[in-house]
Amino acid sequence: MPELPEVETVMRGLRARLEGRTLRHAAIARADLRRAFPPGLAARLRGARVTGFRRRAKYILMRLDGGDSVLIHLGMSGRLLLLPAGVARPAPHEHLSLETDDGWHVGLVDPRRFGLVDLVATAQEDAHPLLAALGPEPLEAGFTPALLSAALAGRRTPVKAALLDQRIVAGLGNIYVCEALHRAGISPLRAAHTVPGARAARLVPAIRAVLTEAIAAGGSSLRDYVQPDGELGYFQHAWRVYGREGEGCAACPGLPGCAGVRRVVQAARSSFYCPRTQR
Repeated sequence: MPELPEVETVMRGLRARLEGRTLRHAAIARADLRRAFPPGLAARLRGARVTGFRRRAKYILMRLDGGDSVLIHLGMSGRLLLLPAGVARPAPHEHLSLETDDGWHVGLVDPRRFGLVDLVATAQEDAHPLLAALGPEPLEAGFTPALLSAALAGRRTPVKAALLDQRIVAGLGNIYVCEALHRAGISPLRAAHTVPGARAARLVPAIRAVLTEAIAAGGSSLRDYVQPDGELGYFQHAWRVYGREGEGCAACPGLPGCAGVRRVVQAARSSFYCPRTQR
């Protein structure tokens, strides 16, 4: 599933092309994805002007001049593709298509149909049931070591599981939690309640750094993810531990006691870490 950097990259690509444009055509090819499309969605989109975009966690919000926001979640295999005028379309498994007043085509492609699209009043975005319980955005100033420490205090679950809880931090997923914990020198197996304090002070900047670098690289391309213009992301080439089981740890290559990156399964997800440097 696309994580925060991938969703941010997609949102920025859409904003660059669609902000200020009018949607002169909208069409829906089926009744539902993970849930039904909102009634009359295509009619409400036709003629609307796109006034802006926002990302909240792993959701994209496209704001319209009529006071609505289109909430989009890409799910496991969803992609938003931007095609210039004259390019053959639609793509296979394209369930929602938009066309702007300057001829650009936007297609929501989702072979497995785990994504969703909804409408919400722009003024009430944060009250939407999918957004209301989300935690702080890790790239915003309000995400501090003190805030993270308070959120983790008393939690007996592993810190890896706590960070994947969207109520603790919004938008983090398996890849970037593994990478951030490695940079902070914290084991994914460590109990969350032992992280507040000095460890949280290392973890918050590590999370910020990993996400910032990943966004700059266009995210990580795995399976179905590409950017809206069809380009791949490149951050997978900078992974230090994720997917590197058995390889040397970048923090201690060849040093005594370094057995390489280890993989363990936590709550049916793979965690990658270096037992020597992550405690």
